[in-house]
Amino acid sequence: MLNGWLKKGGLLLAAAALSVSLAACGSADNNGAGKAENNTGNSAQQNEGAAGNNGGSSASELAGSITIDGSSTVYPVSQAVAEEFMKIHKGVNVTVSASGTGGGFEKFANGELDITGASRPQKDSEKEAAAANGIEGLELQVANDGITVVINKENDWAEEMTVEELKKLWEPAAEGKVMKWSDIREGWPDEEIHLYGPGTDSGTFDFFTGEIVGEEGASRGDYQPSEDDNVIVQGVAGDPYALGYFGYAYYLENQDTLKAVAVNGTAPSAETIEDGSYAPLSRPIFIYVKKSELERPDIQAYLKFHFTEGIRLIPEVGYIPLPDQAYRDNLAKAGIQ
Repeated sequence: MLNGWLKKGGLLLAAAALSVSLAACGSADNNGAGKAENNTGNSAQQNEGAAGNNGGSSASELAGSITIDGSSTVYPVSQAVAEEFMKIHKGVNVTVSASGTGGGFEKFANGELDITGASRPQKDSEKEAAAANGIEGLELQVANDGITVVINKENDWAEEMTVEELKKLWEPAAEGKVMKWSDIREGWPDEEIHLYGPGTDSGTFDFFTGEIVGEEGASRGDYQPSEDDNVIVQGVAGDPYALGYFGYAYYLENQDTLKAVAVNGTAPSAETIEDGSYAPLSRPIFIYVKKSELERPDIQAYLKFHFTEGIRLIPEVGYIPLPDQAYRDNLAKAGIQ
């Protein structure tokens, strides 16, 4: 089931098309290269007759259209919830896309979305842009995640790295200088490193650079960027000298072809992410809902499903759910009984 949600709506197709241009350090410009919007275009009609586990809910006469975009990390959760929700509410069309956290907040501020996913909190500048158009978002935490640094299965030398080594590899000063594995640690192969990572619109990019490099948005530019995490999967899986990073769910889905790097001696897992010992790369992930739309019956029904029956989908897609009280608090914040 996880496989379908992660690769739904053209994600896998985009990965196959883009992975043919595997890029070494210095071969890609980070200013928008490789960015692709992933649009699932789900419709209620596609779900006619679907059985599914709907927790005993019966079909409803509710109608409407809900548009969701934003973080590729949050995408699997939103996609799974949308599919299961539409099995119950066949008259509601929920469209889920993934243009990155920054791209989602931009569309949200322009009034194009009802909900946007985010793998970091909304920035003040993004709040101001939305406010200029009379829009305010309600922040609701969905789950916890751990940004996972991944290497190829054939890589048997970099299974553990320190934060200092990751900084040495990814900081802006590394561009054109730290080009080989042997530049990171003595004894590692004298082979060129091929780097893959999220684009600059990604909340994962912002969080990773802030925690690893020490300054949000500060990164070397000579790597292959993409807002589609499946492109990063394909790039690292196909190259023994590659390294990349993305949300934990994408590692879980591809652990047969990728290895997770232990950071400061701790590997990412449900347990280490939940208890915070996978530091500093454990983080919360969110959705933001347009406050002006909270009175809509379809939005209320979607949020109620998301934070009741939909909770079971969160571990299914690879993330770590919050305590039940946190989801009850989300519904109270949204004014939903």
